[in-house]
Amino acid sequence: MAFTYKRVITFFLRGLLFVVPIGLTIYLIILTLNFLDGIIPIPVPGLGIVIMLTFITFVGYLASLFITKPLFEMCERWIFKIPLVNIVYTSIKDLMSAFVGDKKKFNTPVVVKLSEGMSRMGFITQDDLSVLGEDELVAIYFPHSYNFSGNLYLVPRQNVRILQNVSSSDIMKFIVSGGVSNLNKTL
Repeated sequence: MAFTYKRVITFFLRGLLFVVPIGLTIYLIILTLNFLDGIIPIPVPGLGIVIMLTFITFVGYLASLFITKPLFEMCERWIFKIPLVNIVYTSIKDLMSAFVGDKKKFNTPVVVKLSEGMSRMGFITQDDLSVLGEDELVAIYFPHSYNFSGNLYLVPRQNVRILQNVSSSDIMKFIVSGGVSNLNKTL
């Protein structure tokens, strides 16, 4: 018989490998869009997202203007004075600026030697730790695989090797996927 149960299971598993990633990606996109659209409750689908994107762009424009920039800086100084709020605000702001700000932090992928024959990939987030009295250490962020979290380690400079010819986004994808994503060499 041409179709044995093992072949049917193999076909099913191959189909699963194709359908599940596409299905989950579409589901997560729809879930995210529905959440974002629901922040501004307007009965027209998609209009809440458009209004939110327009508002964010307008605030970014105002924050860049010479005239209104001091106002935004003054508001930020007030936020810094509120005890618990300033910790949350600065942490979120620093994380956001690491990805989209002028001072992107995850742009230097590295390999860190942990022991003989064992290394780990991460990103330099601080190259100068002299303020801590640690001139020989650098701060390395190690993202977790299959998770949007990670650990920060301070490691000796001699254990850090900067990766050349690969993009930071490819390294992040490689680490988060547990090493199963392909790495593309950049020229």
